[in-house]
Amino acid sequence: MVCLGNICRSPLAEGILKSKLSNNFVVDSAGTANYHVGSSPDKRSVAVARKHGLDISNLKGRQFDLSDFDTFDMIYVMDETNYQNVMKLARNPEDIAKVNMILNEVHKNKNFEVPDPYYGGDHGFENVYQMLNEACTIIANKLQ
Repeated sequence: MVCLGNICRSPLAEGILKSKLSNNFVVDSAGTANYHVGSSPDKRSVAVARKHGLDISNLKGRQFDLSDFDTFDMIYVMDETNYQNVMKLARNPEDIAKVNMILNEVHKNKNFEVPDPYYGGDHGFENVYQMLNEACTIIANKLQ
């Protein structure tokens, strides 16, 4: 799960997908920028996750790394900018094939973006939670 800073959308997506899968799956999140490396998720992401029975407070921000292409089978990005930033690091067609916009799981090939709620109010975080929950349900059903 990849967003810009790895404190709002991607840790929420990580927590949601982890809650839907067994421990046999590795789910992680990262940001394309290094602004928040080592930081906890935004308190509003933590609060909306908690409201829905999830605890993401222990997650720590990290930057997306070239090795993520080797570690993960699927890389979901939240928006077009994240997509472009991840694709710039892709080394080959196999890396490229792993990357997709997360909302394409809900709306095939539409490339809809998960809006960044950072500068918005609490309602934006709930909206993002609902979008990611729907996408993660589909992902989990495909994997199990």
